[in-house]
Amino acid sequence: MDKSFMPMEKRFRGYLPVIVDIETAGFNAKKNALLEIAAVIVELNEAGELAITERYTTHVVPFKNAELDEAALKFNGIDPYHPFRMALEEKDALDLLFKPIKEAVKRNNCTRAILVGHNPAFDIAFLNAAIHRTQIKRSPFHPFSSFDTATLGGLAYQHTVLAKVAEAAGLAWDNEKAHSALYDAEMTAEVFCKIFNRWKYFQESLL
Repeated sequence: MDKSFMPMEKRFRGYLPVIVDIETAGFNAKKNALLEIAAVIVELNEAGELAITERYTTHVVPFKNAELDEAALKFNGIDPYHPFRMALEEKDALDLLFKPIKEAVKRNNCTRAILVGHNPAFDIAFLNAAIHRTQIKRSPFHPFSSFDTATLGGLAYQHTVLAKVAEAAGLAWDNEKAHSALYDAEMTAEVFCKIFNRWKYFQESLL
């Protein structure tokens, strides 16, 4: 095995990066509904490169007495009560995502997952609020630590807007698909992998 290869459990202090994107009905995590959530799992391949291995997404039913901001709904284009959304209750939605994440954490000998997002303070706030509402006791995620691709993008590509970072990384950006939780999570994951792999090759060049 390549001496420069380092297993996942050694790469991020025992954490498994999981890219998350959340679409909501506003900016207040305690009052506004979580409407859509996506999680993308990344793992090391045989070459020691980080790559997407699994994708999960679901629409979410607004929690009881949730507030819906019309401007937010217009921005993301989500109709919370559309009959074909096939939305799940919050606890069911989180259980759907958390099960494969926990399996990936175990598979990679990591201690827990760490949320990766583009400006992740927003996503982790809504995720934690949903966890609190649903009284889930064993979230796979670290409760407050996260990795920010806006910061990493500024460092690696001199851009902080996700579309600009993606384009600078050589990825095709589709404005028509943007603001879908799965699309944004996938693009954020692609960016994160690009930056990680770029850094990996830089490190190897110094060996």
